[in-house]
Amino acid sequence: MDKQPLTLRSVALVLSTVALWGGTPVAISYSVEEIPPMAVAAIRFFLACGFMLVWCRWEGSKLRLQTNQVVPSLIAGTLLFLQIGTFTVGVAQSNSSHSSLMINTYVFWVVGFDHFVTKLDRVTTRKSVGLLTAAGGVFLLLFSVGEQTASTAEVMDTATLWGDTLVLISAFLLGIKVVYTKHALKVIEPGKLIFWHDAVGMIMFVVASACFETIGSNTLSTPAILGLAYQGFAVAGFCFAANALLLKRHSPSQLAVFSFATPVFGVLFGVLFRGDLLSPWLFAAGVCVALGILLVNTSPASKR
Repeated sequence: MDKQPLTLRSVALVLSTVALWGGTPVAISYSVEEIPPMAVAAIRFFLACGFMLVWCRWEGSKLRLQTNQVVPSLIAGTLLFLQIGTFTVGVAQSNSSHSSLMINTYVFWVVGFDHFVTKLDRVTTRKSVGLLTAAGGVFLLLFSVGEQTASTAEVMDTATLWGDTLVLISAFLLGIKVVYTKHALKVIEPGKLIFWHDAVGMIMFVVASACFETIGSNTLSTPAILGLAYQGFAVAGFCFAANALLLKRHSPSQLAVFSFATPVFGVLFGVLFRGDLLSPWLFAAGVCVALGILLVNTSPASKR
């Protein structure tokens, strides 16, 4: 069946998911102020498992794994644990704006893996320009660390080189996870894979938190609770359901072009809700990363 052209309603829906993804570092920042990072991730995917359980029941998907589906689920869950673990710890040691720009470089790792490893897609001149443009944005972002001034009393989070590096590592792992998910979906249904990889990741986060973290008994503040709910339901819940609905009507290439706006929303929310400093370096880095994503995800009209 031919994919339908994008309607105004579809554009509004995909932009809402893009905006919600952009707000994830802000939600994590509020949560890790009161809860250790591994515990935050454990709660996030406990909520996500609950949503996926309801989703799979509603969709009529069976959750029982076949023999050939066990290993892909374990690998996907382990990649989730490593990727989200480094991301959550990195956000805790950086700020929302930097984290949003860094994590969205995963798009370029996917392009590199598809070119050099899977051979499914080749790097064109246009994509090369996009990769170089985004790389320039990352270097600007790393250079801006330490440029924040003490006069900005409203700034809640301070970016560090270690925090930014951890988020960049997380982006690399996310690229691997995306490529591996394409492979795993050949033998396991999407809803079942997401449920089990969430469950495996959640168990690993619970173990890691129990071994290495101490959780206080203080009552959680409203921002921390809302941050957890945002990660578990708005991102892992609504975004998944909306993307599934959109992909039934439109091709991935129609939707991918909007991903350039994710870091834009991330920086905007970081400035508005966490008081991140919108320095010239951050602005230039955001433009470079967003432009790079746009170039990678689009192609000349004559080649579409």
